[in-house]
Amino acid sequence: MKWYELRSEEVEKKVNTSLSSGLTDQEVKQRQKQFGYNELKEAERPSALLLFLAQFKDFMVLVLLAATLVSGLLGEYIDAIAIMAIVLINGFLGFFQERKAEKSLQALKELSAPQVNVFRNNEWVRTPSKELVVGDIIKFTSGDRIGADIRLVNVKSLEIEESALTGESVPVTKHVEPIRENDDVSLGDQENMAFMGTMVTRGSGVGIVVGTGMNTAMGQIAELLQTAQAMITPLQRRLEQLGKILITVALILTLLVVIVGVINGHEVYEMFLAGVSLAVAAIPEGLPAIVTVALSLGVQRMIKKNAIVRRLPAVETLGCASVICSDKTGTMTQNKMTVTHLWSGGKTWTVSGTGYDVNGKFFAGETEIKPSNHKTLQQLLTFGVLCNNASLKRTDDDIIVDGDPTEGALLVAGIKAGLSNDFLANQFEIVEEFPFDSARKMMSVIVKDRSGNQFVVTKGAPDVLLGISKSVLWDHKQQPLSGEYENKIKHAIEGLASNALRTIAVGFKPLRPNQQVVSEREAENDLTFIGIQGMIDPPRPEVKAAVKECKDAGIKTIMITGDHLITAKAIATQLGILPAGGKVLDGNALSKMDVEELENIVDDVYVYARVSPEHKLKIVKALQSRGHIVAMTGDGVNDAPAIKASDIGIAMGITGTDVAKEASSLVLLDDNFATIRAAIKEGRNIYENIRKFIRYLLASNVGEILVMLFAMLMALPLPLVPIQILWVNLVTDGLPAMALGLDQPEGNLMKHGPRHPKEGVFARGLGWKIISRGFLIGIATLAAFMVVYHRDPNNLGYAQTIAFATLVLAQLIHVFDCRSERSIFHRNPFQNMYLVWAVISSIVLMLIVIYYPPLQPVFKTHAIEPRDWLLVIGMSAIPTFLLAGSLLTSKRSEARS
Repeated sequence: MKWYELRSEEVEKKVNTSLSSGLTDQEVKQRQKQFGYNELKEAERPSALLLFLAQFKDFMVLVLLAATLVSGLLGEYIDAIAIMAIVLINGFLGFFQERKAEKSLQALKELSAPQVNVFRNNEWVRTPSKELVVGDIIKFTSGDRIGADIRLVNVKSLEIEESALTGESVPVTKHVEPIRENDDVSLGDQENMAFMGTMVTRGSGVGIVVGTGMNTAMGQIAELLQTAQAMITPLQRRLEQLGKILITVALILTLLVVIVGVINGHEVYEMFLAGVSLAVAAIPEGLPAIVTVALSLGVQRMIKKNAIVRRLPAVETLGCASVICSDKTGTMTQNKMTVTHLWSGGKTWTVSGTGYDVNGKFFAGETEIKPSNHKTLQQLLTFGVLCNNASLKRTDDDIIVDGDPTEGALLVAGIKAGLSNDFLANQFEIVEEFPFDSARKMMSVIVKDRSGNQFVVTKGAPDVLLGISKSVLWDHKQQPLSGEYENKIKHAIEGLASNALRTIAVGFKPLRPNQQVVSEREAENDLTFIGIQGMIDPPRPEVKAAVKECKDAGIKTIMITGDHLITAKAIATQLGILPAGGKVLDGNALSKMDVEELENIVDDVYVYARVSPEHKLKIVKALQSRGHIVAMTGDGVNDAPAIKASDIGIAMGITGTDVAKEASSLVLLDDNFATIRAAIKEGRNIYENIRKFIRYLLASNVGEILVMLFAMLMALPLPLVPIQILWVNLVTDGLPAMALGLDQPEGNLMKHGPRHPKEGVFARGLGWKIISRGFLIGIATLAAFMVVYHRDPNNLGYAQTIAFATLVLAQLIHVFDCRSERSIFHRNPFQNMYLVWAVISSIVLMLIVIYYPPLQPVFKTHAIEPRDWLLVIGMSAIPTFLLAGSLLTSKRSEARS
């Protein structure tokens, strides 16, 4: 129902109520029984147990659980316990990171007014907002929060701040007249409606409740939040793909070993045990936990950069973001109206400074001037402060406005010229005030100076003020308002408006001594038009550079706002978001488009204005359908559904609503768009580091597989036992892999485009590097084993210990090669001291396993004689340095040619 189109008496009839008496208690109870209470319904939340169990649904984790079961059935209890421990550690890490359950609906509920004034049984009573029903008559005044969706029937100077719904902080002036347009009217333009969760900032009003609970604009957002699905991240997709590859390899190898072994006359059980050993070697048991730890370490680094990660995979997803959809107000702008231009008598001045900082300078062109030397400018600023109800309050680290943001901007402009409230109070006295009214679109005060002279000061919409003026200040003289002057003033208004400035005009009228003015009509006529103050919610100073850096990194920035199209275009152009030829769309155009139409043009659109929450969700889905990884930033309730549905939802920590924060994956502590740039760089680095330790871990696994497989094919005993392989995979490999997660980037990560979201795990030559390094590690390990085994075939355990030590050292040397896409010689090994200490720790742990008698039976190891360490060290160094040397030689040959 388009309530805004109906007259108040039509609304009264539609909802079967009476403005003269209200509903009866019986009617209220009947409607509550039929439609329920005025509250937002909450989707059922998963229990702590279900949330914990959800950590074990990833394919890799299921593979490890299967390996645990098989090891237990085969009597390899130490192996089973070791694998199960790593699965549980990974589960607990994920569980505690995500334990803060979704609270979006609870935060929405807190935006509902707890008590309201309602007219029932022919009297006004206070009642909880949850008991409101359609047809109730309610009234409200400045400072009240609206408890339901309401069609206004009576207003007095009513302004409502709707940023929770529309994202725009400037209060909306309300009226009661029907709005009849051919197209749907956006929430921000429904000026005869008041919506649940919004705040009255000025005046008072009475209205009829036309929507409660889930049938409100706020309820629609709640429903969108419940239906919006969190996207599977690129990392999750790739790890699932990797898990399937590894389990396929493990099953094929197990089957191959069993078949070959049985053909060669070995027992089935013996071969099955050998196959399980190969399967254990094929699966990097520590990978899920190491990925989780690496992401957690990334979370800690991001906190230092003013970003809190609420969901671990979001850290990596940032690195492949290709589009940032950003709300304008409070995200790209400061959410603080600021006077930037003043016009009077054909002259224009500019004002420096942004926000509510009272330090600023005035300029005529490029020349700095003092307002006190320019009489009309001084009057324009003085009257802007006198006809004003706002005040400034200083907090520990900021200045805030108590009152209307527009009046706050006028007040700050006056203070910059030395015209504070305290200063003017010594010279002027406010005798009478006629508050702002949406019908008049202006406010007036009667002022008396120290000489006893009285005059009217009026501020308001320029076109309205122009219509009640009979003269104008021009060249410091009062001139009759002729058609020529009127056209010049209109041209000035249009010029300021074309730069997306909100304009407020100021006029005055002297009064006769002791003249009594008893009404607005008597005061607001025959004015002298003084001038215009132009203001805007200014961009954050650091955002333009951040937008450019994102562009250099191949990331498109899109502005999505509830503000008017002309304002959005001006700010987007100023910030470098809107290029020449870039398209802009408004909410009406979006509403008429189906999903397919939007998908066809979405890559060419840079600005969306006057959009609803449904529009934002539609835009995000259209971008995702085109293959983009979408980051959605915002701070209002209206942003929450799109934030949740995007690949990476980013909420503002200071100005953001609880709803937006709880729907997000990332919260910016400083509300700074520029922080996203640092977060994206960190995300890219984390992904590169994940590639490094996948390369490290899988090369180790390839080496383990090959040493076992080649030994079987050569009819040799197994060079390694399962517990040794598990030790290597979980402990020896685990510490250096975690340290690789702390590695610094190689080169500038923000000078190339984002990786494709479908990029495979082994892209950019990673697969070849894993196989080639793993092959050489396997050959070196097998060679060391064969040398010692053939020297003494009766001492198999000692030969296996030699193979174990060679494998460990080969992998620990190889880890330094994994730091570079080029060669081990291209990076200083001591740049990452975490890695150096991890390698030292792994060596010490290996020596303990080999030489500590109580652990020797567990790990089936023997003390290695000093002479054999030469063999172990020599063989373990060959794989890395052989490849690095050949790569260096080939590059030198290419350079010479």
